[in-house]
Amino acid sequence: MDMPEARSLRGALTGLSAAVLFGLSTPVAKWLLPSTGPFMMAGLLYLGAGFGLTLAAPLRRAGRESKIRRQDLPTLAAMVALGGIAGPLLLLFGLARLPGSQASLLLNLEAPLTIGFAVLVFGESLSRRELLGAGVIVLGGAALSAGPGGGSSQLSGALAVMGACTAWALDNNLSQRLALRDPVAVTRVKALVAGVVNVGLAIALGERLPPAPTLGGMLLTGFLGYGLSIVLHLLAMRHVGAARQGAYFATAPFVGALASVPILDERVGAVELGAGGIMAVGAVILLRARHDHLHEHRELEHDHAHVHDAHHAHEHDDAVKEPHAHVHRHAQLIHDHSHLPDPHHRHRH
Repeated sequence: MDMPEARSLRGALTGLSAAVLFGLSTPVAKWLLPSTGPFMMAGLLYLGAGFGLTLAAPLRRAGRESKIRRQDLPTLAAMVALGGIAGPLLLLFGLARLPGSQASLLLNLEAPLTIGFAVLVFGESLSRRELLGAGVIVLGGAALSAGPGGGSSQLSGALAVMGACTAWALDNNLSQRLALRDPVAVTRVKALVAGVVNVGLAIALGERLPPAPTLGGMLLTGFLGYGLSIVLHLLAMRHVGAARQGAYFATAPFVGALASVPILDERVGAVELGAGGIMAVGAVILLRARHDHLHEHRELEHDHAHVHDAHHAHEHDDAVKEPHAHVHRHAQLIHDHSHLPDPHHRHRH
């Protein structure tokens, strides 16, 4: 397997793992929500993510990833506001007014919004085959969302979940700007700030902490479904870009719908299973697609985690472990090979 294919497979597996973790967290959050208010729960989910990643930080090898820099702070602040505060609050508002399975399925709107923003606003590109694969996944998500309508309460809940999808789609595309930075550090800052803000709002509104067992469940759910999931999500975008990862992440609603059966005692029928099969076909198409053309790498100096490959043919005075991060320079290069929109191939077409 050549380097682009290996990176594509790694990105797909990482992105799908992120989707599974987040998908599982949705019905669990629905199950835990009655014990507290939406602001408190949003805060505890993100605090669980932040605390968990903080405890895990000493276990990681130093020098492996690039540190957050001062110029990254405006982007990180926007990510916190959209993905860490607005998105979770809108989702939990919707979960309080919708069945868990329906809310999970509506979350598939995040995929076309992420892809749309990536292509139309942030300059990513998709080949025809990649568009077909992404479109098939979104089609499967649309089939999952088809169902009977509800009353005004369900309408407001659906609009809230749609708003959460929009916030997260923008957050996804902004996150790619920080894909070169340490994903654990980026997620930890985002989670801790969002957690403190949301818990502060909850206390101001009179919401109370849930009982200790439920509190522990929320923190653990936050660590897995928000902390670890976001880290994997950022790593996947580093390898395959926001548009492709948006398509892979669209499988999260299907995971959430399946998990709603044992967790919330809801039903999943032939339509949901058929839609899941459609999404699997789309993921395979997307994974097998190849993108190659003559392209130019301009001279560039930057800092990110890397291994010594065709784009990093520099030497070190001392022995180093891979991957590692440091400031390095790329000379101008024009060549033709299969590639994905990783940090060295984010060019317009």
